[in-house]
Amino acid sequence: MASKTDTEVIIGGKVFTLSGYESEEYLQKVASYINNKISEYNKIDGFRRQPIDTQNVLMQLNIADDYFKARKQIELMEEQLSDKEKELYDLKHELIATQIKLENMEKNGKSLQSKLDESSKKIIQLETQMKGNGNRK
Repeated sequence: MASKTDTEVIIGGKVFTLSGYESEEYLQKVASYINNKISEYNKIDGFRRQPIDTQNVLMQLNIADDYFKARKQIELMEEQLSDKEKELYDLKHELIATQIKLENMEKNGKSLQSKLDESSKKIIQLETQMKGNGNRK
């Protein structure tokens, strides 16, 4: 199990100590995401005029919205991946079936070639016999 990490981060101008089993870089990335959201919303006059508790709720709602949209996107990508895996599975089976057909056709072709060769030899033998019999008359 990974060791617990304590990392100091700055969020909204205040220093916080975050603890978790994630890397320090990850915890800094999370703090950066929150700071970007704060910065984004502080540019909106209507947001800045709200009481701080309302601002916090709006920020939480926005982050929750980002989370659910990301989850939905992941679900869609997982569905697409599943569809692609099924398509790949079907194509592999089609390839195997086609390879088996090809091998059978090659065997059949070799068999037919062998029969053709035998028939050609018989024709030559019969022609030779006919020529020999024609010379005897």
